[in-house]
Amino acid sequence: MKSTYYILYLLLLSISFPLVAQDISLFQQFNGRYDYTAIGNTLNPSENNTSSFCSILDTSSATLALDPNFTVVKAYLYWAGSGLGDTEVTLNDTAIIADHTYNVFYDDTTFGELSYFSCYADITEQIITEGNVNYQFANADINTSILSNPGYCGNRTNFGGWSIYVIYEDNTLPLNQISLFQGLEIISRNVPELDMTLSDINVLDNDGARIGFLAWEGDNALNYGESLSINNNLISNPPLNLADNAFNGTNTFTNSNTFFNGDLDVYSIENNIAIGDTSVSIKLTTGDYDTNGIFQADLIIINNIITVLNSQLPDATITLDNYFVYCNDFNIEVNYTVNNFNSTDILPANTPIAFYSDGLLIGESQTINDIAINASESNSIMLNIPESTNPNVNILAIVDDDGTLNGIVTETNENNNSTFIDIELLLIPEITILPSLLGCNEGFKKSTYNLYEALDTLSYTEENVAFYHSLEDLETESNPILIPSNYTNTSNPQTIYMRMVSLPCYEIFQFNLNTENCPPFIPQGFSPNNDMHNNWFNIQGLYDIFTEHNLKIYNRYGVLIYEGNNSNPWFGKINRGLNNIGNKVPVGTYFYLLNLNDSNYQPFMGWVYVNY
Repeated sequence: MKSTYYILYLLLLSISFPLVAQDISLFQQFNGRYDYTAIGNTLNPSENNTSSFCSILDTSSATLALDPNFTVVKAYLYWAGSGLGDTEVTLNDTAIIADHTYNVFYDDTTFGELSYFSCYADITEQIITEGNVNYQFANADINTSILSNPGYCGNRTNFGGWSIYVIYEDNTLPLNQISLFQGLEIISRNVPELDMTLSDINVLDNDGARIGFLAWEGDNALNYGESLSINNNLISNPPLNLADNAFNGTNTFTNSNTFFNGDLDVYSIENNIAIGDTSVSIKLTTGDYDTNGIFQADLIIINNIITVLNSQLPDATITLDNYFVYCNDFNIEVNYTVNNFNSTDILPANTPIAFYSDGLLIGESQTINDIAINASESNSIMLNIPESTNPNVNILAIVDDDGTLNGIVTETNENNNSTFIDIELLLIPEITILPSLLGCNEGFKKSTYNLYEALDTLSYTEENVAFYHSLEDLETESNPILIPSNYTNTSNPQTIYMRMVSLPCYEIFQFNLNTENCPPFIPQGFSPNNDMHNNWFNIQGLYDIFTEHNLKIYNRYGVLIYEGNNSNPWFGKINRGLNNIGNKVPVGTYFYLLNLNDSNYQPFMGWVYVNY
């Protein structure tokens, strides 16, 4: 079963300690037909607990002898000693600079606080290049620290040493999981016990199961209850490592007991773990009471732990590679990759994948093919986000999840199946309201507009804007207004919507078209002579606009000779009075009175000249 909803990436194996120090923790893991070997040597001329030397050696060497069929996968150099550390050393005259330095401190009742260090560096390329040769370690300036503080020689913790770990591949090996843990932890009379738990493991076969240690400052002559327990069972490797003297200056790889004040040991744990185990507990102790009833203890510094376990299982992880969002759209296209990297078996086809947002399942998929060890498979999915979602959404992807936070595949690590990404949807912001355009009524409340005039306050190019009658048309880019510079409204008022490209999306603007009755233009004369030109009293902006208007024409004597309205313009004929009804008026000047019957305008009065 998967852990809670927001599963963050955790390391495959974790070690927890009740002590405050530079905890030993999972550093690297290798899955496949892998194994490891180690070489190294001390810089101490003898065991510091039984000799009176103070300075240590400047150099020492060890020979690597790998089988020709082995392929080097990774190699690390470790060096350690008294003091805060020297980060620049040489190996076969090649300069090595530490990738990291660990430190621990011991509070001696006589000499006060003393420090000890360990460094490591990745030397894979050098080991691949030089191969099976004698490796000489040198130029670790540890003596400066030792000689500057009498405490190291005074309590006999003056030491130095080095080791090379080589992880290699061999196709004849079973599928193993090698887990390398490192840091720096100390046990002493002050803290005589160290408990560790290796968790989240899956032991499928305990045949050939091993655990290795690199430790410093152990003394063969001090065997005060130095024990190493696996799952509460004491382990030993006699005659090198006895049950009550686990850290005693030995090297299991060379069967040597002259690795002075250093331990490079490997133990079989076939009988200490069982098939189906998901955790392994480790306990290290030092200290016991001597014949005088005084508590005595050795000082032991644990540098790294390495386990070799047969574990034929896949390990599904997922990455979200990229995504695509679309304007004003709640669909997200996500590209993802399912990996089977830290594995010892294929990840089967049809392994489920679930996608969540704000706790809701929004999409499901599955792997298509079997994914081999150290291989991947990429795919994509279209996810639909609920429209009530905040524009800033979090997408959580979990591989080996059937949509209920439950997995169907047993893996080497059940806690690294998820990843997440924050995505901002391209949702359209609020519509921006622009000032209205005002047009003069050209008849029946219609007017002609240049819609671009509404955009005077904006920076735009005509190629990037389009006008629409409705929001629906705008969003679908359907039925745009074809000639925005010469547009006649269809209603009064009328709302126009404008879409403007604003990468990566667009903006929406809105404005109204308002039509009003503008003052009419009254000509000063006309000639009703039937020549098809200027034949009537054509008052522009009057007819079919001020539909309730009244026009009266008077001769120079003040006699009303004509009265008209919207349907009866004046063609120069008389329609009022007792005489000459229907006749054209003679050439001359006539007085007009135009009442628009519009509360916004006073009546217009003036003279018009009629000529033939």
